[in-house]
This record gives sequence, structure tokens and C-alpha cells, in this order.
Amino acid sequence: MTGSRVVATGHYQPAKVLTNEELAAMVDTSDEWIRSRVGIKTRRMAGPEEPVDLLAAEAAGKALAAAGLTPDDIDLVLVATSTAVDRSPNMAARVAARLGMRGAPAVMDLNVVCAGFTHALATADHAIRAGSATRALVIGADKMTEVTDWNDRTTCVLTGDGAGAAVVVACDAADSGIGPVLWGSVPEMGNAVRIEGSPAVFAQEGQSVYRWATTQLPPIARRVCERAGVTPEDLAAVVLHQANLRIIEPVAQKIGAVNAVIARDVVDSGNTSAASIPMALAKLVDRGEIPSGAPVLLFGFGGNLSYAGQVIHCP
Repeated sequence: MTGSRVVATGHYQPAKVLTNEELAAMVDTSDEWIRSRVGIKTRRMAGPEEPVDLLAAEAAGKALAAAGLTPDDIDLVLVATSTAVDRSPNMAARVAARLGMRGAPAVMDLNVVCAGFTHALATADHAIRAGSATRALVIGADKMTEVTDWNDRTTCVLTGDGAGAAVVVACDAADSGIGPVLWGSVPEMGNAVRIEGSPAVFAQEGQSVYRWATTQLPPIARRVCERAGVTPEDLAAVVLHQANLRIIEPVAQKIGAVNAVIARDVVDSGNTSAASIPMALAKLVDRGEIPSGAPVLLFGFGGNLSYAGQVIHCP
């Protein structure tokens, strides 16, 4: 039987840094207000010449290099994003073109907003297990500053741009490094986080999202661990969607991962939606903060009030 595992990661962020002090010159806010409420110090902002597919391709290229693979080795490209401007070609097709892929890969976008990467990772795992793919590029990329209302001080302090990627390959089932996904949604509350209108604008019901995330998600995350056959105490790292430090810290504490490194990339990168989990994971891997093969909980949540999580073995 066939399994799958993550063999490499990569990330990319634009060079431009937007500080809290710069935001305070644009809207009624302050560095102290932002840090106390969301825990963010800085975020990155892509320019007009940096579309979502470029961010995604840059992260993907780094992941491929880390895996020792070429673009032609990939037969499935999945891009999780909610900020693609064009309906077609999709971002996955544009990434494949930017990377010069000649192996006729399947190319698909997934829009599950902040839970997009973990949905995409599960989709790649399922495709490989079913024999429909052998090597996949799974990318989370978003340009959230392009859909930000810069007059709304409750949301403009959150958003940032970036991309993260993982290379997933087939392996013997006994060596599988991606646990079963647990995913779902709360449709009746789907309007609590939205990117809608023309032009599209990000908005949310902050208090509703906070209460839902901090009360409903910890038991779901513990069930993810159960499905993977590990306890929260076994986890070497917890990489939650980097929504807001005031959500990340209490959720991580309630999960009970007392021995785990907790990803806090939101402090320096802001909320990058589908990019946040793979980007935070790649940085932990690059810094050597997680031993190779150690169990890591990935758990995405947010837009649509969707969620998805799985335990993987660190590449």
C-alpha cells in the first residue's frame, strides 16, 4: 500500500516591511494598541509587480531545491489561495508555467481561505494514496494587503502577504508521514470571515471568530492527534493558522501540547491566510527547531469558519 510524506518546505515573503508605526500614520491606531490586541509587530506587503502566483512560485522553487527535485518531477500542483484575481488560468497553472514544468502536471486551486493549506495537503495525500499522483507541490499563497480596507483599524492591522510550500511524495504506507485529516465547517457562521464585493474587501466579526476559535477548536485539534495515534504531549511542534497571537496562545495551551514549540510567526508576518501555516512551518524547519521525523500538528481555521488539521512528520 502507498502512503505519503512531506520531504521539504520553503517560504517566500516580499521585501517591503510595514510596521505598526507606519500603520499608525495611516489610521487611528498605535503600536501599543496593535501589540496588545493581536500581537503583531510587522507584516510584509507585496507590490503591484508581485502577484500571488509569483509569491507561490518563489516558495515552491525553494521547496523543490530543498527536496533535491526539479519542476519536471512534479505531477500535481495544488495552490491554496483566496486572493487570486484571475478566474483562469488558475494560480496553480501560472505557478507551473513560472517554474517551467514540462511534465504535464495536474493543476488545481483550492479556496478554503485560512484553512486552505491543510485542506490542500490532505488532498495531495489522498491523491497519492489513490495512485493519482506521485510527487506533489502543495502551496499556500495570499496577497491579503490587496483586499484590505485600510480605513478599518480592526482588520488593516492584521494582514500580510507571503507564500509557503511543501513537497509531498509517495512512500511505503509503513513510512507514511501525513496523518488522517479532520476537517469540517460551521456553515451558519460562514459570514463571520469574508472577502467579498467588487472590489473584494476582507472583513470579519472579530469577537465571534475569537470565541469560536478559543472554545470550539481545541477539542477538535485533540481529535486530530487521536486520529494520528499521538497524544498532545508527544507533539514536537504546533503550527496553527497565524491569525492573531491572542488566539494562537490560548488555543495551543488548551490543546495540551506542553512539550511543543508553538509557531508565532504572526508577530513578524501578520495574518497571511493560506500562506501562514506552510510559511511558519518552513521557518521552524529552516531554523532547526523541530527534529526531522518528529510529530507536528498543523491546524488551519478561519474563513468560511472552516477547519482542517493533520499530524505530519517533520521533513
